[in-house]
Amino acid sequence: MESSGERSRIQVSQATADLLTEAGLSRWIIPRSMKIHVKGKGEMQTYWLCKSSRPVKPKGGDLISDMETLEEGAETETSSERGGEEESGFLGVGGMNKIERLVEWNVEVLTCLLEQIVGSRGGVVNQVLSLSHVEHSIGSSGKTVLEEFTPIIPLKRFDPEELEQRQGTNTADIGEEAKLQLRSYISTIAGMYPGNAFHNFEHASHVTASVKKLLARIVLVGEGNGLAVSDPTESVDLVDLAEHSYGITSDPLTQFAVVFSSIIHDVDHPGVPNAQLVKEDTRCAQIYKKSIAEQKSVDIAWDMLMSDEYAALRACIYQTEDDLRRFRQLVVNTVMATDIVDRELQALRKARWETAFSNDDAAAEPLADNVEIEDRKATIVIEHLIQASDVAHTMQHWQIYKKWNERFFMECYSAYVEGRAECDPSTNWYKEEIGFFDFYVIPLARKLESCGVFGASSHEYLNYATANRDEWIRKGEALVEQFLATFKEESLIS
Repeated sequence: MESSGERSRIQVSQATADLLTEAGLSRWIIPRSMKIHVKGKGEMQTYWLCKSSRPVKPKGGDLISDMETLEEGAETETSSERGGEEESGFLGVGGMNKIERLVEWNVEVLTCLLEQIVGSRGGVVNQVLSLSHVEHSIGSSGKTVLEEFTPIIPLKRFDPEELEQRQGTNTADIGEEAKLQLRSYISTIAGMYPGNAFHNFEHASHVTASVKKLLARIVLVGEGNGLAVSDPTESVDLVDLAEHSYGITSDPLTQFAVVFSSIIHDVDHPGVPNAQLVKEDTRCAQIYKKSIAEQKSVDIAWDMLMSDEYAALRACIYQTEDDLRRFRQLVVNTVMATDIVDRELQALRKARWETAFSNDDAAAEPLADNVEIEDRKATIVIEHLIQASDVAHTMQHWQIYKKWNERFFMECYSAYVEGRAECDPSTNWYKEEIGFFDFYVIPLARKLESCGVFGASSHEYLNYATANRDEWIRKGEALVEQFLATFKEESLIS
């Protein structure tokens, strides 16, 4: 093991990791993304010892309350820090590089949500062997991921009495085995993200941070969305909240599925648009035809989750076939929504939004129709939530927008230099960015505002988008020149 170690890091064996886990210290270890070869023993899974300097989070805390940890760190970064390892804002865990810090953060995010799922069903976590045939049949029916898309996902409905009983209910521990499997899963997913300038694991984590922020604004019910409470210490009634959010907040599995989707949505991204993959006639393009990168990400992440080594993790996510199928459908719809380039898909989403949020009075409809109306609204809100999060940098502070815009430029220009793009992106980058704000970002921010469930965030996103557009008009042309010069300078160095 000595020969496979790294400077200033402690590597431990599976046996040591097991002892730490038994002692309740699983948070101290992170599995290496690749197994190592040990003479006389063959391939072995080893772990990095990363004792956290943070106190352990108390159980039962707000599952979204640590959102600011990642966001505040991101907001203090500047483009000059791109690619470095010295950012201090994400986790503050000594001995870990950036990717490992992000892995740990994502693990904590999902753990909190899993604790709510398990808590909502009374702490029940049983191995669901009876579902194995269903697990293996999903995704192998001959349909592509895109063909599984449905315009309305039936969300789980809870009786008002059950919601009242859950008011203030503590979360349930998911167990050490599930925690280890979750960490292993996210570590492996992180390793499957290529070293693209933009579409990388840091981008996936940034999207996840935005998803959590928007979900938090639903869950916490801030000022201006119709359910604010007069006493800030008073909790909002879950029955009222479920009705206000079209049922999104009443089911923790729905929230988990959306956050999970944000983490895996760009796995193994090729660093070029889908249109380029079609032009190159890649194997994936032949299989999927459209939304190629998005469908591939779902297939990769889902197949891995269904493997035997993640059985305990799956048992925390779902216990019934209905929950399994709803989880799958939410993942499919959420990830497919991140294909914002396909015009046909965009037109369909626009039509479904107009249908869902027309001025027709739902109260005049029969009860069964009302449920379908609520599900339609929830489905389209979730899709727009992930779309806004996927381009969240355009609706945040100028420095964040500039940093991620530069990264996307670097990725696109690199593809051009490698012969995987016909046009020099620097030629029209300035004008196309203005068009992106005018025809996609700002209309999307207005939709977040008009659907009425995100409270102050919808105003914040729209204000930042407008301000960034104005700032880009003033500084964009000079910045494109700067981006180009930086690319050429870094190319000479490398």
